Amino acid sequence: MQLESKLPKVGTTIFSVMSQMATENDAINLSQGFPEFPVSQELIDLVYQNMQIGHNQYAPMPGLPVLRKAIAQKIEKTGGVALDFDAEITVTVGATEAIFSSIMALVGKGDEVIVLEPAYDCYIPAIELAGASPVPIALQQPDFSPDWELIKQQISKNTKILMINSPHNPSGAVLNKQDMEELKEILKANPQLMLLSDEVYEHIIFDGREHFSVLNDAFLASRSIVVYSFGKTFHATGWKIGYVVAPEMIMKEIRKVHQYNCFTVHTPSQHAMAEFLQYEKNYLGINDMYEKKRDFFAKAVSNSRFKIVPSYGTYFQLLDYSAISDIPDMEFAEKLIKEHGVASIPVSAFYSERKDDHLLRFCFAKGEETLQKAADILCRI
Repeated sequence: MQLESKLPKVGTTIFSVMSQMATENDAINLSQGFPEFPVSQELIDLVYQNMQIGHNQYAPMPGLPVLRKAIAQKIEKTGGVALDFDAEITVTVGATEAIFSSIMALVGKGDEVIVLEPAYDCYIPAIELAGASPVPIALQQPDFSPDWELIKQQISKNTKILMINSPHNPSGAVLNKQDMEELKEILKANPQLMLLSDEVYEHIIFDGREHFSVLNDAFLASRSIVVYSFGKTFHATGWKIGYVVAPEMIMKEIRKVHQYNCFTVHTPSQHAMAEFLQYEKNYLGINDMYEKKRDFFAKAVSNSRFKIVPSYGTYFQLLDYSAISDIPDMEFAEKLIKEHGVASIPVSAFYSERKDDHLLRFCFAKGEETLQKAADILCRI
């Protein structure tokens, strides 16, 4: 029996590879982006209580109305944007499913999707599975800002989606108000074009900077699909719960795929999230906590030979090792695990052509003891 792979270039995701290598070598795991600290006991109790009550059967395909209402209220509170919870919000199996279902619903053979790299590794496989062609464009170094003129040059009549991500994984860069104006100009010049905005780190942004969501502009919102993650906000990445926001016409198509992809999401968790969202402190309070962790880790590695790349959002810190070695980043990351006991992610894994700038991504969503131990090792290299 012979099989022809639909994704012949795709292997196991780099996050799983590096985490497994960390386990095998008993290394401090700052590679995969999951918090080390516990989920709120209140949220855990709410899930358990809803299981006990009997909320254990299928939820409606788009998500529980009570949760979608709570999401709409949260978005209106934080961004002043009024949404139709029934038609414009769908609860998904994490942000990855939201991205996958959106791409599968909206593009196909002959279409093009612009991806700004480095990019999260689920983007391009979804585009290829949909039969469309990814058009990767590198963000500018050293600040990982978009080259809007180059992006405009790469747009053709076949370009259906432009994918953006802010705050940006892996770099921690954030889009600003001028970037939003550039996006408006691009959409006005290309009526066939939609935005797919990955905003899963919306509540993790530093140094007094503001998160500019495409939903905050009525024109951008009318042509955008926006993806969010409860897992990132509430330290519950293993629960795989997120949501997607889009205009009704677009959402109808996304739901057609969503209903056959997974149909619905864990019911008691949806009830729990709806209750937990009623209190702003549960999602607005994480910003300061992560900024302190970023500062702690940055200070702890400041005496090392690694160069810190400024991080303005997410819970990731890039370190440049070019003053230490000129070997490829994957090789250096493996050496760091096997010889020194610290796991990271080589940033070349976020590029389709494996562009190597000698950068490693470290997750600082950990306890101070873990971060200090890792930093002490890095300072000795």
